[in-house]
Amino acid sequence: MVMKTTTTHQDETNVSGIGRLHIVIVGTGSGAFAAAIRAVERGATVTIIEGSETIGGTCVNVGCVPSKIFIRGAHIAHIQGHHAFNGLSRNTPKIDRKAMVTQQQQWVKKLRYAKYESILEAHPDIHLVRGMARFKNAHTLSITKQDGSEKEIQADRILLAVGASPAIPNIPGLSKTPYWTSTEALISETTPEHLVVLGASVVALELAQAFRHIGAEVTVLARSTLLSKEDPEIGEGLMQAFEDEGIKVMLTTIPESATHDGKQFILQTNKGEVRGDQLLVASGRTPNTKALDLDKIGLKTDKGGSIMIDDHMRTNVENIYAAGDCTNQPQFVYVAAAAGTRAARNMTGDDIAIDLSVLPTVIFTDPQVATVGLNKQQAQDMKVESRTLDLENVPRALANMDTRGFIKLVAEKDSGRIVGCQVLAHEGGEIIQTAALAIRNRMTIDELADQLFPYLTMVEGLKLTAQTFNKDVRQLSCCAG
Repeated sequence: MVMKTTTTHQDETNVSGIGRLHIVIVGTGSGAFAAAIRAVERGATVTIIEGSETIGGTCVNVGCVPSKIFIRGAHIAHIQGHHAFNGLSRNTPKIDRKAMVTQQQQWVKKLRYAKYESILEAHPDIHLVRGMARFKNAHTLSITKQDGSEKEIQADRILLAVGASPAIPNIPGLSKTPYWTSTEALISETTPEHLVVLGASVVALELAQAFRHIGAEVTVLARSTLLSKEDPEIGEGLMQAFEDEGIKVMLTTIPESATHDGKQFILQTNKGEVRGDQLLVASGRTPNTKALDLDKIGLKTDKGGSIMIDDHMRTNVENIYAAGDCTNQPQFVYVAAAAGTRAARNMTGDDIAIDLSVLPTVIFTDPQVATVGLNKQQAQDMKVESRTLDLENVPRALANMDTRGFIKLVAEKDSGRIVGCQVLAHEGGEIIQTAALAIRNRMTIDELADQLFPYLTMVEGLKLTAQTFNKDVRQLSCCAG
């Protein structure tokens, strides 16, 4: 974190002397719009700058919204042929990928209007300027418009919310091939016969499984393990689920070169040659900060180009703030929105921090990966204990005939205070917020075990996992209190 001494801004005299604070926001994603809305509510005027033709940033356009629509549709296709219920015919559906994409993009358009474009219509104090921004000095941005003309904009405060883009690894020959990033994959109107996925984190795994669910053969190349930053049992469990669905997972596999012969991609790796008719590069994201000329104002970034901010979203330059995926904060849309709101409050006189100590996360594979707090490895400097409950002990999972996965709780050994939860389960994302609230409220294992949970819900598994710290839940009757 960048920590510095900053005086709280209470005056509302802007650089042009007009009396109302003028805030310029670079970017139009969730963090940018959250900040813009809050800033005008607090009496500022806002100029928001967008370099592309489309506003809304990553989430609504090429990230959360289209990917979750695709994942859901692909899952419905998959369960038609792979459910476990007798008396119901199983069939392989005919996939019309073009129709899927058309519907998906219609929803993208609707949500972009509802959550972004209509906001501009409803807030006359938010002014949109189109063009690429770069710093002239700490209070002045030069804007290059699409017609090549230049415009300068002065600001009292500036918020950088420029987001991030797919990172492309430096693999010899890769740049000369027609590879996909997630952007191209989500709008492709055809399904590849064999998709090779380069990457083993969130985007790579979500899309790998979705394409498998609509009929593609899929090979995943992981530099180490699946989800290497998570509890090892998460990656191992998800890998088993993938392999059970026919996805080939190659661990500790490093591409050494990539070529395309007009029909196929050929990757030479340390594990041998891998071929496929399409390649998805999903090996992380890089911040969109290079074009801003940050060095001109001495604004600090890390070695990857992420803007260094403190918990008030302040950079090392007095009047400049940043939020979202272009910063050193976790790359989640809800973090970006929360950071944008708090940045706006701080730019208009407040002194408020963002607390990321209890941050629930979800990966939308099936089973889903959901985590919050510390895993046992991260808490190794503390005296902790953990319990893992296989889903065969959760009545709802049994009723669903899907017992893949587990729920794990980590707690302080002496106090019993819950410090972490890891979930691998169908609809695991619907479980994790309850664990987050338990951690936020410093609940103990015994307190969680004593709560009333509705029967035949997946979240009841949290109560059962808490009970395993003191008893064998296999010996309990159903809904045992």
